[in-house]
Amino acid sequence: MKVGDVLRLAQPPVRRFLPGLIWGVLSAGAAVSLLAVSGWLIISASIVDSLVPLSIAVVGVRFFAVSRAVFRYLERLSGHDAALRQLASTRSDMVRRLIPLSPAGLGKTDRGQVLSALVDDVENLQNLPLRVVQPLAVATVVAAGAVGFIAFVSPPAALTLAACLVAAAVVAIGLGWVFGSRAEERVSLQRAELSASLVDYFGSLDVLLAYGAEPQARDRIERADAVLRRTVTRASLAQAIAAGIVLMLAGVASVWAVAAASPGLVTGAIDGPWLAVVVLVPMVVFEVFGAVPIAAASWRSVRSSAQRVVDVLPSSIPAELRTDAGTDEAPVGTALRLRDVRASWPGGAPALRGVSLDLGVGERVLLSGPSGAGKSSLASVLVGFLRSDGEYTIGGTDASALSGPALRRTIGLCEQSPQLFDEDIRQNLLFARDTATDDELLAVLGRVGLGDWTRERGGLDARVGDRGALVSGGQAQRIALARALLRGFPVLVLDEPTAGVDPEASEALLRDLLEAAGEQSVLLISHVDPPAGTVDRVVRIEAGRTV
Repeated sequence: MKVGDVLRLAQPPVRRFLPGLIWGVLSAGAAVSLLAVSGWLIISASIVDSLVPLSIAVVGVRFFAVSRAVFRYLERLSGHDAALRQLASTRSDMVRRLIPLSPAGLGKTDRGQVLSALVDDVENLQNLPLRVVQPLAVATVVAAGAVGFIAFVSPPAALTLAACLVAAAVVAIGLGWVFGSRAEERVSLQRAELSASLVDYFGSLDVLLAYGAEPQARDRIERADAVLRRTVTRASLAQAIAAGIVLMLAGVASVWAVAAASPGLVTGAIDGPWLAVVVLVPMVVFEVFGAVPIAAASWRSVRSSAQRVVDVLPSSIPAELRTDAGTDEAPVGTALRLRDVRASWPGGAPALRGVSLDLGVGERVLLSGPSGAGKSSLASVLVGFLRSDGEYTIGGTDASALSGPALRRTIGLCEQSPQLFDEDIRQNLLFARDTATDDELLAVLGRVGLGDWTRERGGLDARVGDRGALVSGGQAQRIALARALLRGFPVLVLDEPTAGVDPEASEALLRDLLEAAGEQSVLLISHVDPPAGTVDRVVRIEAGRTV
């Protein structure tokens, strides 16, 4: 993916973007018309004795004053709706591109950099339609219309206005680039550095405190924050200089217009009221044109963010990883069959050298073996994170023919460290099925042995903390299983569910997890032997091979 691709993805389609643009042009046009009609009306009223001939102008002033605000509201409503809809589409597209890389393809990627790109940089892309394309288009249309209108009144004044507008555009873009381009381009990079520092600090705070390294980590955050503030200040100063010069050119345009149009008063080519129009219109046109320096700065910032998004997204998927391409149709059956399956992690030694395994419908199979034998690698193959060679079928369907989402709708993986979000219990379960009722949520929590615990904590509104900080390891595993049960995966892969759980509680946890699975097929990956009678078979794996 290139920078141009990201920018095109951030720009809303014409059918959605055009209404906001039209309302913006009408709002700016109403502002120009309001000042022009007001100036004409004031001068005319000082000349004539009766206000009857001026009644149309009076109505015009009222109309443009009201319509300006109405059109401005509609512009904001339509423009932000289009930009935010496109932002959601852009972010989801970025996530879809990262999914095939998880977890193996992001091993060497800084978590803070990825987080900054997906949150800050992608969010900054919404400024492309809102602060770059739309303001520039509105300013161009209104400026061209104003010059054309003034040309009917006084061609010399129209030429002066056009010259000042061109000079203002050159100054806004040129000076902004000279004084602020480097600072604006560094803002995204330094924001990512600050984000990475914060993620590392809060994510490893317990370790930092234990080893006395917390002050150094805090100093890193303070340095990153200070550097970012200085860079933002320099970028803002560049915008201020450009905006100040544009404002000065607005005064020059009005004075020059007076000088250019005044001889027409002597020859009768122009009268007093229209001279007022010629003088006042440049002022309001430059008010609209004042968005150009901001648009130029926003363009540099948006382009820098797009470049950072491209840098975070790998240019190609490693050969060892599986893409999400394939059919979305669910397999007819759910029985798993693996014969001589081989797989490797990117840049590493082979993880699986020949695994053969069967998992029938409703069957419980324990996969045991020493650490590093390939158990978690097999789980990654089953859910489509790793590409595999050999035979791997689901209900007789070749798993490689299924798309990644279709494969993961059939096989659900509960990892060693389940991902819990800093939300309440309800929301953590609704990620699996957002249409579930509270009764259904409480029922599935009861199945995994958390019914009484949930009531003691105050119900579904109880929060679990960042990454499950407010719950124990066993409770986190039960919540993850409840989420998987709610989703309704035909096959469940439980990868070391007793990791981080007290040995005394391991047996009870395994029993509850296997009983809660009901009729679903379960592949249990565990160092701990489950209670007798809870699994149908045991398969052992050593050095990447089943024995």
